Amino acid sequence: MAKIFITRNIPESGIKMLKDKGYELTINEKDRVLSRSEIIKSIKGKNYDAVLCLLTDKIDQEILDIASPSVKIFANYAVGTDNIDLKYAASKNILISNTPDVLTNSVAEHTFTLILSISKRIVEADDFMRTGKYKGWEPKLLLGSDIYGKTLGIVGLGRIGARVAHFAINGFGMRVLYYDPKRNENFEKDQPGTTYTSNIDDVLKNCDYVSIHVPLLPTTKHLINEEKLKLMKPTAYLINTSRGPILDEIALSNALKNNIIKGAGLDVFEFEPKLYSGLRKLKNLIVTPHTASATIETREKMSQMCADNIISVLEGKTPPNLVKI
Repeated sequence: MAKIFITRNIPESGIKMLKDKGYELTINEKDRVLSRSEIIKSIKGKNYDAVLCLLTDKIDQEILDIASPSVKIFANYAVGTDNIDLKYAASKNILISNTPDVLTNSVAEHTFTLILSISKRIVEADDFMRTGKYKGWEPKLLLGSDIYGKTLGIVGLGRIGARVAHFAINGFGMRVLYYDPKRNENFEKDQPGTTYTSNIDDVLKNCDYVSIHVPLLPTTKHLINEEKLKLMKPTAYLINTSRGPILDEIALSNALKNNIIKGAGLDVFEFEPKLYSGLRKLKNLIVTPHTASATIETREKMSQMCADNIISVLEGKTPPNLVKI
């Protein structure tokens, strides 16, 4: 009987798939992230055949050494794999899988939720109403910004970035200027109103809203820093639903305080789960706790995909969502 370790309780549909196969499951029932030492203790000497891990689990060389040679796959309950040492896993003949595309719509919708909320000052307005400050309609009360006809900058036109661009053009009549290392001419043909630039600075200088959709790599850490923020319009908004360290939060704090940009919306954080103290009391910032993919439908599907990846490997097949190094 194959044995599987699951680092945190996840939606039931994937668990059921694994149980129905007769696999022996050990699930961390604690409702928190396991520490590195707890993960090591949990898998050491247990001869698991597979590990289902989360993006909050740092799967480094020592953990991979301990998992080897019994563990055949680490199934990551996430799209990104920056929490795993992919090259070292390959050297140990351990497969890595992820859950791509399934959360594309959810994250794109959440991105637009942040765009709408910060530009229309929804959080401020909600607080204004709840605290009894509203005394009647005023011509200049909580003035926000329009979206229709404005230019949205997309940094990274992958699955999610492309879907955000689609929503912007078709749902809100926006123009889209995008930067990506690889141009997508097919997308440009399908979505008139989309323009490509090979220079990220063009996006920052010319857009009313900028949304970040790149993976976290050594080359993308602090991709948006003090210098880049100063290129943006003072009326522009910045949105990040990708990975926290892509954005220098200290620089963002200064930019928001000094009106270098008008506002920002974040779902991910540089020092996650902590929010940089300088950002905490800023009213021109909206934050959500890494919940862009947090819909019932998406999280259940991610659970199923992880299970499907594990089942495929344990049955001697290639996992459908194999991460290629």
